[in-house]
Amino acid sequence: MRRKHIKTLMLTALMTASLITGCGGGDGGSGGDGKKTSSGGDDGKSIKEFTAFFATPGSEINDDNEIQQIIAEKTGVKVKETWLTGQTAEEAIGTIIAGGEYPDFIEGGSGSPQLVDAGALVALDDYIDKYPNIKEFFTEQEWDSLRQEDGHIYWIPQFSNIYGEEKACEHNDEAFWIQTRVLKWADYPEIKTMDQYFDLIEKYYEANPKMEDGTENIPYTILCEDWRYFCLENAPQFLDGYPNDGSVIVDPETLKVIDYNTTPTAVRYFKKLNEEYHKGIVDRESFTQTYDEYIAKLSSGRVLGMIDQWWDFAYTAGDAIKSAGLDKQGCSYVPLPITIEEGITNQWHNSGGVVNASSGLAVTTSCDDVEAALQFVDDLLSQEIHDLRFWGVEGTDYNKNEKGEFSRTDEMRTRCADTAYKASHMCTYSYFPQWGGTSRDNINAMSPSGQASEFYDGLKDDVKECFDAYGAKTYVEMLGTSEAPGAWYPMWSYSNNITTNTDGGMAWTKMGEIKHEYLPKVVMAKDFEKGWDEYMEAYKKCKPEDFLAEMQTELDRRMEEAAKYQ
Repeated sequence: MRRKHIKTLMLTALMTASLITGCGGGDGGSGGDGKKTSSGGDDGKSIKEFTAFFATPGSEINDDNEIQQIIAEKTGVKVKETWLTGQTAEEAIGTIIAGGEYPDFIEGGSGSPQLVDAGALVALDDYIDKYPNIKEFFTEQEWDSLRQEDGHIYWIPQFSNIYGEEKACEHNDEAFWIQTRVLKWADYPEIKTMDQYFDLIEKYYEANPKMEDGTENIPYTILCEDWRYFCLENAPQFLDGYPNDGSVIVDPETLKVIDYNTTPTAVRYFKKLNEEYHKGIVDRESFTQTYDEYIAKLSSGRVLGMIDQWWDFAYTAGDAIKSAGLDKQGCSYVPLPITIEEGITNQWHNSGGVVNASSGLAVTTSCDDVEAALQFVDDLLSQEIHDLRFWGVEGTDYNKNEKGEFSRTDEMRTRCADTAYKASHMCTYSYFPQWGGTSRDNINAMSPSGQASEFYDGLKDDVKECFDAYGAKTYVEMLGTSEAPGAWYPMWSYSNNITTNTDGGMAWTKMGEIKHEYLPKVVMAKDFEKGWDEYMEAYKKCKPEDFLAEMQTELDRRMEEAAKYQ
């Protein structure tokens, strides 16, 4: 079966390790000569040990992780993963470069251009054709899109590739989220606009200011810390019915870029937040809280609603809510198809995958066996290993019936959601390349989160009840699915790596700084009109027209490149 590779957003190169819901996995392959060796594998050969650093927060697994050992025995390779702690990606990568010694594998996130400039990465051009699973991962056009200014390919974007038929149950992206208890209390109304959303939260909070144990509810909170301030600033693009290009809106008819920061919808959105702030609906700590404090609030079940990416909260706060039994109080989150006015087709969820050309998994010049390292990546993409990574061990983490269909029991699902079990047993190698969509057996999904029957059976009761009320079976069906955007998409894959070496890059940096500084002031301002005017005055001084011109040039280039392959 030939795969169908299409595009959807998954932010960002900074997807968190907790994005994966499966329970471990691996398959067969070969190794090479590794950098380090340890005990022998099942073929009697020594196991090669490599190191990897990912410039994003993540969870380390136990050294004696069971599935990692199974994968090591099958592939001859084991990788020690470490994650970002206490620094930005750029800071961490800068520190590594200054030291001059690199892990074997690295994902630099927004620090990836620094690694290229430092000559720290191995060019992959001459290797790709040697590894069939890696070669298959992208089309020729997509591989070409990864070439840097010097013409070389240095990394493999890991996420959102679709094999075979797309199977999307989770909405892994951004949305207006709301707790099921709020919707149930109102008898599951149709909520389609921003005003309806906040009106419902206001009414629920007025009638239910506290949780069952007397804890004060928080009607709406906003995460603004560092790069995660997308939870505050980029909603206008979605409210106007556009997909997540992240840094600009692209008009699909004219193929012109639009600044979503200055649209009439942006004014309405921030004015609404200002009104809700002064009503006491927006959390007063929104603009000072850290990410950890934000997750703690969500985990407590107190927060009725927020904007966020699913991957940014679901595998921390969502698991905590379930573990504490707060789902029984209706504290689980579901997405709503919110736009600025009724009648606008929302694009919170688009079909397809995304090639995030701005970063990916790379092999460094410190790796003394590049071929063995890439063979391991190739092995991870084979079906047996992929099943091990995301489904786990047959008979322990999932069952297979006579038709070959995978499923889990309630006990298996509970185990696979347990933090300690995941650390000791699961090994998704979550920042290595991975498939979504349909397994090569043409029966099962590549991971449990895409298996429709398994997904629904594993939902918490409050979410099932909510979905049933709206005639949905998945988070995606709560929003609806739009077609994949055009060949330009997503523009954030360019702006993520834009530098201050150009007028557009300088403007982009200044725009971000001004938004960080002024948008909280706008939301809290006693006089919104005055606050907005002051923000716009400062914003215009950044020369956003320079940024928009550079983005337009990149948009035009992408469309011209796409035309070559038609």
